[in-house]
Amino acid sequence: MTTVTSAHPDAPPSVPASRIWLAAWPVVAVFVLSNAATPLYPLWRERLGFSSGTLTVIFAGYIVGLIAALLSAGVLSDRIGRRPVLLPGIALALVACVLFATANSVVALGIARVLTGIAVGAAVSAGMAAVADVAGERRSGLAALAASTAMVCGAGTGPLLAGVLAQLVPGPTVVVFVVEAGLLVSAAAVVYWLPLPAVTAKGIGWVRIPGVPRANRRALALGVAVFAPGITATSFVLSLGPSLLVGLLGTSNRIIAGGMAFAMFAAATGAQFLARPWPTRRVLLLGALPTVAAMGTLALTLTTHQAAGLLIAAILAGTGQGLGQFGGLTLLFTGVPDTRRAEANAALNIGGYIPAAALPVTAGYLGDALGTAWGAGIFAIALGTVAALAAAFVARG
Repeated sequence: MTTVTSAHPDAPPSVPASRIWLAAWPVVAVFVLSNAATPLYPLWRERLGFSSGTLTVIFAGYIVGLIAALLSAGVLSDRIGRRPVLLPGIALALVACVLFATANSVVALGIARVLTGIAVGAAVSAGMAAVADVAGERRSGLAALAASTAMVCGAGTGPLLAGVLAQLVPGPTVVVFVVEAGLLVSAAAVVYWLPLPAVTAKGIGWVRIPGVPRANRRALALGVAVFAPGITATSFVLSLGPSLLVGLLGTSNRIIAGGMAFAMFAAATGAQFLARPWPTRRVLLLGALPTVAAMGTLALTLTTHQAAGLLIAAILAGTGQGLGQFGGLTLLFTGVPDTRRAEANAALNIGGYIPAAALPVTAGYLGDALGTAWGAGIFAIALGTVAALAAAFVARG
């Protein structure tokens, strides 16, 4: 039998919006690290000499660490509280910064990416749940918006910051991660200061496949159906986008690569603010359609060799991820009990990140075997089809 005790089951209605957004800062800081390496891959690739397939494996190491963390971080956070999960996660992110800054092998980069994934797993489960805890039930809509935009804002800021620093300052693979370490220290201070509730859920296992109560399973399925294709599309842009830019535009300018990633996540952020007053079903339906359009644009770009098409595809992909993520989180934040909230966040993200790891890696190795354009084209057709099926599922549901 499950016994739940909470020292602070609901934040009062007078909780200021500024505190809710401050609670989202640790999510931003950790997600800055998640994509900060994107514009730097060509530097490491030139220095260490590895293929497109190896690059996507390094990128996917992050998702492996993330999924491993989500199998325990969500349940653990609901059982012992948000702070004991968040602070160790931030500490691992700092270790990853050290490894990135000193990396002289593919193995070091891979380990750094795995640790980054574990830190992000803590932020996704415990960090997003902490935002909802601070906001309280009456402001769950604002909590969903703050948590979701914090994720995409950090994910977009990381590559832009890294791209600018990598292009303008010496020793970019060191400077970028020194700056990020400072952001993580400030995030740890926020976690320490926040008045987080003491949530203790007894009678549940420490490690299990995250899920939701039976009554919320359809909501989870709808969220995953749209979020998964969206985040798979953005993962492709982050991992192989710089290589496509070199092929289409003939440039290795790291500001351009970082700017494309930033534009993608800026679109995700803007779409979520725009969608805030919409019914959740509309948010999800309109989240699936941009992903379909993104894959169609990517396929067209591969035949026309116009780099502007790649930017348009990235913006559409970001819009799809942002709306799918916001819609899924809204369903979970408003329907799942707070004692299962972190676990629900973990379940949504596991459903999204598994294809986000598998499909870009497949595209990378197909690119090594058949050529980058063929690998990207097959990826675009497959993911576009999945996103179209997701739109049909939401329309029926």
